[in-house]
Amino acid sequence: MDVPQSTLSRAMVRLEQDLGVDLFARRGRTVSLTPAGRTFLASVERALAEIERAADEVRADADPTAGKVAFGFLHTMGAETVPGLLHAFRADHPRVRFSLVQNYGEAMLEGLRAGELDLCLTSPVPDAPDLVARRLDEQKLRLVVPADHRLAARRRVRLAEAADETFVTLEPGYGLRRITDDLCKEAGFRPRVAFEGEEAETLRGLVAAGLGVALLPPPAVARPGVVELTVTAPRAAREIGVAWLDGRPDTPPVAAFKKFLLSRRGNLLPS
Repeated sequence: MDVPQSTLSRAMVRLEQDLGVDLFARRGRTVSLTPAGRTFLASVERALAEIERAADEVRADADPTAGKVAFGFLHTMGAETVPGLLHAFRADHPRVRFSLVQNYGEAMLEGLRAGELDLCLTSPVPDAPDLVARRLDEQKLRLVVPADHRLAARRRVRLAEAADETFVTLEPGYGLRRITDDLCKEAGFRPRVAFEGEEAETLRGLVAAGLGVALLPPPAVARPGVVELTVTAPRAAREIGVAWLDGRPDTPPVAAFKKFLLSRRGNLLPS
């Protein structure tokens, strides 16, 4: 063990004093474990094995070629954007693993702060002293109306023309809800909300059912029963950005994926 016998003996005595239990039976120059010593040894061996397992796990997560990235993204990014990003990244990093979390913006920022996420794609782009955020792209929002709506024959519309409509929106706390409220305020009205949900495609379905209209990003797949109108005023768009916790060191796989995301600035969203 490369430890002097006297040093080891003192350490054994200190351990027994700390525990208040005899761990060793001493008979002349022979030392053996007491029943308490055998119990303590079994627990210590399990603890040391768990520490070694944890050490192996964190080494594996930090491996440059096969490590892990904890990545969060908005629900509206899940159908096309994120799968496309992961496919492109893994072309050069095929063994990197991902722990993926879909959530709304504020929940993902809390995940960054709690150490549960390394990076997240969110909107609006956060402005907080403990976070670093970079704008990557912009996504136009559309006014989605039922196919038999009075505005359905139009291609473009001013948002003020929907002032008397009932809206279906995401719940308060979602970035898209905040953007919807801000755009309606800019257009001179406060939206009358009939339903608050957690997922954009659910809102599209409710629009198709005639429950109201909605401001939404483009769908991955066109949904029958709705018409999507370009909003000419005010300018209806949301910024998409990547965020991470300021000052937290990146593992090599996280650094590589962050560099990849930043390289997609202006080309993040499917055309």
